Amino acid sequence: MSPSPFLSITSLALACTLSSSSLGQGLALQLPTDNRALLENNPEKFYMYVYRTFEGETSKPWQGGGYGFVRNLRRTEQGVVSTRFHEGIDIRPMKRDSGGRPVDNVRSIALGRVVYVQKSAGGSNYGKYIVIEHDWGDGPFLSLYAHLATTVVEEGQRVPAGHVLGRMGYTGAGINRERAHLHLELNILLSLQFDAWHKMKFGSDNRHGLHNGMNLSGLDIANLYLRHQREPDITIPDFLNGTSVYYKVTCPRRGKLELADRYPWIRRGAHHRPSPSWEISFTASGFPLAIAPSHREVPKPLVTYIRTTQSRHDYFTLSRLTGTGRRASLTRAGLQHLALITGAVSYTHLTLPTNREV
Repeated sequence: MSPSPFLSITSLALACTLSSSSLGQGLALQLPTDNRALLENNPEKFYMYVYRTFEGETSKPWQGGGYGFVRNLRRTEQGVVSTRFHEGIDIRPMKRDSGGRPVDNVRSIALGRVVYVQKSAGGSNYGKYIVIEHDWGDGPFLSLYAHLATTVVEEGQRVPAGHVLGRMGYTGAGINRERAHLHLELNILLSLQFDAWHKMKFGSDNRHGLHNGMNLSGLDIANLYLRHQREPDITIPDFLNGTSVYYKVTCPRRGKLELADRYPWIRRGAHHRPSPSWEISFTASGFPLAIAPSHREVPKPLVTYIRTTQSRHDYFTLSRLTGTGRRASLTRAGLQHLALITGAVSYTHLTLPTNREV
């Protein structure tokens, strides 16, 4: 078994840091601001709207502030669909000063440790942002708080639930004072080898370490809040069990998968037994839901399951798949995403496959 080409001493050190967090705790989730409209069944007062122009009509739909494929409408064979994915949720401010700037405090959603603080407004599309690692006994989960006006915590600091992290703002790309909001995500960490992957893909250095947004994959935090309100003892693996699979990819097995070691709940089947390949199940957005040994012999990654649609799969998968109906194949973006998850840099150099029926 050969080591991944991405592995580095820095990555190993960071892995040790991640594994040394505090003992698992119950979720005990709190909302990050004083806006509680989500839990009061008033989503239009909770989510910040987006500007939309579609077929000549302009609007400000609050739905664009939610999680999922909620932006960039397109008319297709199966009607009007949203083709742009929004990784988190955008929360409206409750209070503004005389100049229209929000004054809402932003707080930690749960007990955790600050692992990243971006203090420069122009350093990222997120603007000023903070990442907190939470240990609930199921692997590290990372809450992200973006577009902040100020930050008042430091990396390495442990914070209880409700601890003030900074003030809501409108720093970053695609946001102005009118649409000032908190962008909130809850993510898993895709790879400890992200720096090397970033260098391979972009040919430049990564400025945000492991906590670059491209290395984080977000779950539906709004629905998690609603489930947690009804079921206070729910775990994230329980929550994810109800998530639909959009596609599965079978790829050659080249040793253990770091992601499956970090998140044991993702494992299906007997990982300790040899097999020629892995089958990885994904949501439409590319969130990995399950990894199972497969007895299928494949020389390169292959889409082995796809949810049937009338429109192009590109629209529903962040362009990681192409094809329609029961025919699908990985695009260059899909191979790069798979390379990040598996550590197999060779996937990024493969000839793109033709669409095949699944």
